[in-house]
Amino acid sequence: LLKSKQADYENKLILGGGSNILFTHDFEGLVIRNCILGTNIVEETSKYVTIRIGSGENWHSMVMYCVEKNWGGIENLSLIPGKVGAAPIQNIGAYGVELSEVFVQLEAVDVKTGELVVFTQTECNFGYRDSIFKNEARNMFVITSVTLKLSKNPVLNTKYGVLEQTINELGSELSVKAVSDAVIMIRQSKLPDPAEIGNAGSFFKNPVVDKIDYEGLRAEFPNIRGFYLTPNLVKIPAGLLIESCGWKGVKEGSIGVHNEQALVLVNYGNGNGQDIYNLAMKIKESVASKFGVELVPEVNVL
Repeated sequence: LLKSKQADYENKLILGGGSNILFTHDFEGLVIRNCILGTNIVEETSKYVTIRIGSGENWHSMVMYCVEKNWGGIENLSLIPGKVGAAPIQNIGAYGVELSEVFVQLEAVDVKTGELVVFTQTECNFGYRDSIFKNEARNMFVITSVTLKLSKNPVLNTKYGVLEQTINELGSELSVKAVSDAVIMIRQSKLPDPAEIGNAGSFFKNPVVDKIDYEGLRAEFPNIRGFYLTPNLVKIPAGLLIESCGWKGVKEGSIGVHNEQALVLVNYGNGNGQDIYNLAMKIKESVASKFGVELVPEVNVL
């Protein structure tokens, strides 16, 4: 299909679940929907299991499959929407865990040649919500499978206070399933269900600033808090910055900012992608004006 349509369609869009794409206009070109399924065990020992997953598999369903097997490593990434193939593109992460921590390799088809190639973890050039596929290799490959290495005796990550608190509230013994259940409960409590209200998910990345800039912000705005990624780099919750600018719960016509999570932009029924984008840019400008911090969209805008 890729070769036969090369001459007819200069523009191609590889579409997974579509949960991280904002259309501001109709796409002029060929849309290829990923429906590659299958989950296979590549290698299994007493300590680890390595699995290859088709890129068209639903991410959350795959996580639940692994949780049921008590394979640890991705339980903190429960209830993230989208397909498996999108996970390495974004280097998805939540509650102190990133995909790159369990990633082994992926297979992808070169759009120009049709050749199947392998990308190792190093070759993917993972960063915070970033990879080679969002930069120099953007739109050049179709990911067909993702291979992960999961632990049968995992060290569970509950360093996010709200996560440990929720596990305690559930009265659960600490386990892979307990962490997953807590993550699901937290996400459902603060994020809108797309089946009930249209939304663009977490629209912006959490900005990362150096220690000196963070200390300056804290001196001027004591309520701002951050998380040290390294001794010199601090991640600041974008939702907190947006809320501090007064955007939480704001409604503009048919769109607005979610009243429970300021990082989420919602469509009440008659808005369109351009409306959402325009609102996002207003938010970005107000945060930059007040805090001197630039917000970068996590959502892919077309």
